[in-house]
Amino acid sequence: MSPFWMPFTANRLFKSNPRLLVSAKGMYYTSHDDRQILDSSAGLWLVNAGHGRQEIVDAVAKQMSQLDYAPNFSMGHPIAFEFAERLAKLAPPGFGHVFYTNSGSESVDTGLKIAQAYHQAKGDGRRVRLIGRERAYHGVNYGGISVGGLGYNRRLFQTLPNVDHISHTHGIEGNFFSKGQPPNGRDLAKEVDRLAILHGPDNIAAVIVEPVAGSTGVLVPPVGYLQELRAACDRVGCLLIFDEVITGYGRLGTPFAPQYFGVMPDIILTAKGINNGTLPMGAVFASDKVWDAFVQGPPNVAEIMHGYTCSGHPAACAAGMATMDIMEREGLYTRAATMAPKWEAAIHSLNGLKNIVDIRNLGLMGAIEFAQRDGVPGVRAFEMFTKCYEKGLLARVTGDVMALSPPLIIEDSHIDQMFQTIKEVVESTD
Repeated sequence: MSPFWMPFTANRLFKSNPRLLVSAKGMYYTSHDDRQILDSSAGLWLVNAGHGRQEIVDAVAKQMSQLDYAPNFSMGHPIAFEFAERLAKLAPPGFGHVFYTNSGSESVDTGLKIAQAYHQAKGDGRRVRLIGRERAYHGVNYGGISVGGLGYNRRLFQTLPNVDHISHTHGIEGNFFSKGQPPNGRDLAKEVDRLAILHGPDNIAAVIVEPVAGSTGVLVPPVGYLQELRAACDRVGCLLIFDEVITGYGRLGTPFAPQYFGVMPDIILTAKGINNGTLPMGAVFASDKVWDAFVQGPPNVAEIMHGYTCSGHPAACAAGMATMDIMEREGLYTRAATMAPKWEAAIHSLNGLKNIVDIRNLGLMGAIEFAQRDGVPGVRAFEMFTKCYEKGLLARVTGDVMALSPPLIIEDSHIDQMFQTIKEVVESTD
């Protein structure tokens, strides 16, 4: 085990008592000691159609036998165009252009580069400043950690210049234990105006935000917050980027967040659920307004000098096409809306248990926040994570928060099992 330097892991601690998953089907993993482990986090927010879908396996195998790889730099292959057409139809109206990546982190950096290049194409090259948000997670590439707002992810590295942050919306009085969107905090979006005064509105290229901040602990936007953020970007004249690496592809009960909140950004960043996590892939959706700015130059010159060797990889596209077939046939893009009332009632049934200081939910996302033990962040939550695993439940923790995002195929019985296990673990943990 020693050679594998595991990501986001205390390697020495893990390898002293490893937790290994060796197979998966439906809602369950099988552990190395042959136990069934209920997946409450869809792997890492991405296995939306459930594990082990043979239809996806078959599509990948067929594509690999026909065309294992083809470049997309001044060349192409049919399935990349076919998949882009289907994605554009799934996206909100006006998002007719898809740029492929291989991960959420790459989608973020691609979106930031498109935003800056957009202003260059419009003849407004002064607009280079990017605005993120405290407590945000936008992946691990340099652009992402720069606009991101998680201190532990940033402190070892040099971040990019010309980046600023607005406040997060966590911990506002009157918002604790809210069901759905909390009532207070809309005006925090107006901090974009403050930064525009500080730096000059002519220097701001884009604001990037997760519609629902996932990896930091499921921070649900206050009522009207995203609407106010859109209005602030319009006042400043900058683009609004939605990082939907987690919320995209049905997590909220609609394909994407604009269809849920009724707020239209200019760029949408996706990955994770795009092909059920079977192969690395992401996609950036550019609005028609953004695309139109790039197509004014000579037709023989690349619109943007950016891309990846495996952008639109044939097998990843095949997995995406098969995933879309399943999601559409089984109604999974909207299933979270059907399951949300049961989910909400179940997670809030834990209200009142010891050491729980907040509960949050939206769609099929949820968070249980615990008080710190002896002032040390994360210790109590990590102990609960290990206890859950021992009892047959995979639950993701981030800091003092247990974050939940099950596969969208979840049934009532899975919800009951999940929260009964969590209840037992909370009650048994000091």
